[in-house]
Amino acid sequence: MPASIAVRSAAWYMPDSVMAVSRLPELDSMPEPERETCLRLGIEQIRAEGGLSELDLMARAARRALTDADLEPGDLGALVVVESRAPETLMSSEATRLQAVLGARNAVTFSVGGLGCVSITPALLAARGLLAADEELEYVLVAHGSKPITPGRYRHPVTVSGDSGQALVLSRHGRVRVVDILQESNGDYWDLFRVDYREQPPGQWREECADTHAYSFSLALETRSRLRELNRRLLERNAIKPTDISGYFSQNLSLGSFRFSEESLGISIDPACFDNLRRYGHLGPNDTLLNLYTAIERGDLAGGQRAILLNVSPVAAWSALLVESDGGDGDVHHL
Repeated sequence: MPASIAVRSAAWYMPDSVMAVSRLPELDSMPEPERETCLRLGIEQIRAEGGLSELDLMARAARRALTDADLEPGDLGALVVVESRAPETLMSSEATRLQAVLGARNAVTFSVGGLGCVSITPALLAARGLLAADEELEYVLVAHGSKPITPGRYRHPVTVSGDSGQALVLSRHGRVRVVDILQESNGDYWDLFRVDYREQPPGQWREECADTHAYSFSLALETRSRLRELNRRLLERNAIKPTDISGYFSQNLSLGSFRFSEESLGISIDPACFDNLRRYGHLGPNDTLLNLYTAIERGDLAGGQRAILLNVSPVAAWSALLVESDGGDGDVHHL
């Protein structure tokens, strides 16, 4: 088995501005079936701040994570940015921009992405590889700013997206141990969701699902099979039983997506996921770890208990993480 890594500190930044889903500007212009779907997702509100960029969101979370870990930016050996879906400018480097903003001049810096919500997984894989390959490297910062790329917040028929920043300081020791990581993908769905932007001004960008039947049926069937297999492999190769898992965490898409995962695997999604779905909506790659730490802060995951984090993206990609918590307080800063 590969060496595990640990989260030394984790932080999130959520804008103060709250928007009720029932008051989304785009609702008035939606066809009635889309409007009804949006209002049935189980999302009551989101955080939305037009004046903050993805860089602003991740930088604010990163500074908090460094403070919580009692580190200076110069202590970082590496900085891994989960790239934005639509960077502010082309041909520039979002990753080295964050490096400059933080002052992390000693950090090996690069970005990962291309897998939507699942993009947090290759970031963790990269961090694990860096820590395993270089014994002199002690700390890796993984950061992401999540913000929708279109003016509308509703992604039919999937979810409603809010704004957030996430930052993780990863090392060889910490309160949450990432024991194992599995990731799979299928390029047949590479453009199932897309934004035609080259000939359109940003105010007219719209995310479109090329085939709602493929999303709702074909991809759903494959997702059920993939999640079952990932869960089976994760348990088997770590020599643990289903009863050894104390909680399952998913990304926040909708109540329907939670029920789908529960029925597919015969599990119960942790209540923290339902609460954060209602309060924050979908936060892209930031969802699953936010949900995990919410449960830890509540005392719902005690010392030595294990959890599995499931992530799905319609590109399509799937991942499963096995984590273990020591149940301790601190080292997490949500707001």
